[in-house]
Amino acid sequence: MDFSLLLVVLTGVSGFIWLAEITIRRLKSSGSDLKPSSNFLVDYSRSFFPVLLLVLIVRSFAFEPFRIPSSSMLPTLLVGDFIFVNKFTYGLRLPVIHNKVLELGQPERGDVVVFRLPTNPKINYIKRLVGLPGDTILYQNKRIYINGELVNLSGNKTYALEGKPSVLFRTEQLGDVSHGILLEAFNISREGKFDVPSGHYFMMGDNRDNSLDSRYADVGFVPEENLVGKAVLIWMNWDFPSMPKWLRIGETIE
Repeated sequence: MDFSLLLVVLTGVSGFIWLAEITIRRLKSSGSDLKPSSNFLVDYSRSFFPVLLLVLIVRSFAFEPFRIPSSSMLPTLLVGDFIFVNKFTYGLRLPVIHNKVLELGQPERGDVVVFRLPTNPKINYIKRLVGLPGDTILYQNKRIYINGELVNLSGNKTYALEGKPSVLFRTEQLGDVSHGILLEAFNISREGKFDVPSGHYFMMGDNRDNSLDSRYADVGFVPEENLVGKAVLIWMNWDFPSMPKWLRIGETIE
């Protein structure tokens, strides 16, 4: 279900019913006051329209909540993280049709980005922005080269990932962003050279050997119009039936 479309429809219908009721009441009043209609549909529309309108505005132009369903962004994001995505960082877009109406900023290397999957725009993905338009990305031997320059890695710690004892935690420097990545010695993910087209972006998961990202045809390069926003904050973690991880509440996303 397209929640944005549903929200737009509900807001529009409730607003129309409320406005129609006000207009009819004024036409019938002939200068005298009439009590508001007691029709349950009008009552519900009158009550819910302001709430729906507020939610629509905030969700479309300010912040939208998302839940992390997979481990592809470990160690940055855990399964069950509930995050806020800044919708206006990359410009304001109309809901449903996604047309940009106001340019406010550009994606930067290292951003954690929510985007609509190019091969199925109904699905939202979250990955880290590695390649900007015009970049040449080479991924080889678990290392990233951007336009011929090797991306710096530091640290070499063991990461406790269930059932996988050989996972390494390392710190990667992408632009101004320093963040953790996971590498598995005995798991080989796709390598190759990727030339990022104009108006597109190259995305990768921080869990490098367990991420379906721009290296694969199922995702590919992400066009600018598919960007939803920048992930900025964790507001809850709950991977039911496990207990919530309270310490993750309020963590910023780097």
